Amino acid sequence: MLERPAPAPAPAPPTTIARGTREIARYAAATGARTILVSASQLQPQGSAAPIDVEGYAFSTDLDLVLLYTNATRNWHHGNTRGDYWVLDRRTGSLRKLGGPDAQPSTLRFAKFSPQGDRIAYVRDNDLYVERVSDGAITRLTTTGSATILNGVADWVDEEELYLRDCFRWSPDGTTIAYWQFDQSGVPVYDIINDTDSLYPTITPQPYPVPGATNASVHAGVVSANGGPTTWLQLPGDARQHYIAYMEWTGPHELLVQHLDRLQQHDDLMLADASTGAVHSIFTEADSAWVDVNRDVPWIDSGRRFLWLSDRDGWRHVYSVSHDGRDSRLLTPGAYDVEAIDGVDQHEGMLYITASPDNATQRYLYRVSLRTPGAPTRVTPASLPGTHAYDVSPDGRWAIHTYSTFDTPPVIDLVQLPKHTTARTLATNERLRAAVASLVSPPVEFFKVNVAKDVTLDGWMLRPRDFDPSKKYPVFVYVYGEPAAQTVTDRWGGTNILWHRFIANQGYIVISVDNQGTPAPRGRHWRKLIYGAIGPLASAQQAAAIRELERTRPYLDAARVGIHGHSGGGSQTLNALFRHPDVYQVGEAVSSVPDQRFYDSIYEERYVGLPREHPENYEVSSPINFAAGLRGKLLVVHGSGDDNVHYKGAEALNNRLIALGKSFDFMVYPNRSHCDCEGPGTTLHLYTLLTRYLLTNLPAGPRPR
Repeated sequence: MLERPAPAPAPAPPTTIARGTREIARYAAATGARTILVSASQLQPQGSAAPIDVEGYAFSTDLDLVLLYTNATRNWHHGNTRGDYWVLDRRTGSLRKLGGPDAQPSTLRFAKFSPQGDRIAYVRDNDLYVERVSDGAITRLTTTGSATILNGVADWVDEEELYLRDCFRWSPDGTTIAYWQFDQSGVPVYDIINDTDSLYPTITPQPYPVPGATNASVHAGVVSANGGPTTWLQLPGDARQHYIAYMEWTGPHELLVQHLDRLQQHDDLMLADASTGAVHSIFTEADSAWVDVNRDVPWIDSGRRFLWLSDRDGWRHVYSVSHDGRDSRLLTPGAYDVEAIDGVDQHEGMLYITASPDNATQRYLYRVSLRTPGAPTRVTPASLPGTHAYDVSPDGRWAIHTYSTFDTPPVIDLVQLPKHTTARTLATNERLRAAVASLVSPPVEFFKVNVAKDVTLDGWMLRPRDFDPSKKYPVFVYVYGEPAAQTVTDRWGGTNILWHRFIANQGYIVISVDNQGTPAPRGRHWRKLIYGAIGPLASAQQAAAIRELERTRPYLDAARVGIHGHSGGGSQTLNALFRHPDVYQVGEAVSSVPDQRFYDSIYEERYVGLPREHPENYEVSSPINFAAGLRGKLLVVHGSGDDNVHYKGAEALNNRLIALGKSFDFMVYPNRSHCDCEGPGTTLHLYTLLTRYLLTNLPAGPRPR
């Protein structure tokens, strides 16, 4: 936050503040000087015995008003939560709850100030409201909100796969609001059964489109902040066969929209007239596999150009595109992927990007010229290998820098750009470093393994403390293997990696490998090679990697190989055991997708296509169809309340294995979601189960060669 004079808050009456209550402070970037903007006493409503437990906050532009979020209640598994909002006037000390006297607790979503700070918009009961700060007057902007009509908030599948959360945008002049509307009527409903929280089961209906099913009808409109009719954007095509993946204001009366076709192979950038709803296409991103949506579109040159990420030349690069879309300039030429656009220094004409041209397991900050495209210049010091993340200030001169490696917890500091001079350290994590110091030895080994001609995969390996290379050790593989994530990254992995180190010290070699099709920065071909068939190539390359490692590293015991993963990694665990039973003897599949037809439409259709057009893609991609190959030990784990990867898949898999006469083990976590983490003792129970199953079925410790 930039340093500026702040008005002195009005004196608050003396209160007794509980120990540990938080306050909101500002730090000057250059000096580190600390200023209390909101004291703990200001967070205590009149007549309340305790201050608000702040779970989030936002300031008005002038810093006079603070929007406070509390009492969050999860609507489903991601950011789509409901809660209470309060507005604090720092000038007077007044603290008022939003929503009016009839608002039930924890029913507001996504409240945010207008640019002028005089009004706050929020979603309540799937309708948009605006509340005036000065007197609390409330204007209802939409009236169609219901269980099937969502105004200003996303349906499940668009939230999960397109990362849509708060689906409304204030115009720059604060007079209008653009918003998404999702009509879920006709979308198939999945009933989630809760057997644990009442005497009789309760059912939560969840609209959830599977591949080829009816999607929500998605529209975008603009409404006056004073109320009145909505002007709908005249987007082309069937609203159930397209997605509005992005929408943002480019000026007081103009919007930029990303209009994505259902197959996600064409992303049309459109400019929309907010007054009339008329739209016209200015730029199209197309790919024979799938296009990656730009979740942010930065504007430069006073709005005359915008920055766009595309892998149209075989690598993910940044392009500078004119406002009308007619002039497109490549800013980052070269055989490397740009991971992210981090910031712009308009004064110096420089662009900051995250990339790692030489090592796909690491990430660094680079900068390139906005005027003279060329090779990137590394900003992150060469003495700091690992993974670096940057939150760059709007003027491009400062950044909050987070740095970690596989073996070292994160350090956060404030750096001055472009020299990367450390102004001060914000968090050293010394206590965590001391606590894990004895657990991160021996250090991780990163390696490369050839699995085919011109195909080399990255991997990491953990050995037990008392490792003896003259003996043979069982192997435990950690896998994901799908387009949503890498596992082989040189960064701190928290409790997940600490558990893997614990397993290694029981007498295992723990290994993870990234196959083609994972989002490593290794070019379009690497990332999109698996289009049409998620499972076969990934599992084949994983198995080939283990065979090659066994050949070149004689301390790996080919007769004792286990594999495990969660979600997509659970699916790849099934693929490994079913398709390559000669390689793997034990598998632990947590929250897996056994049948690709059961998961959501956006994810599956993006990578596998439409089932009515390519049923063979779903046949070959689904591990359940290869269950006859199971010869080893299999543990299947699933939460019955999983609203992401539904419990139905686990039961379908169980039925298939039973029909085939296959022995397997099954653990259901009652009413737990996709993380299998809710409720006292759940996480400890899950990891104890996985550990015990491994030790029982894949004996630990070295054996003579």
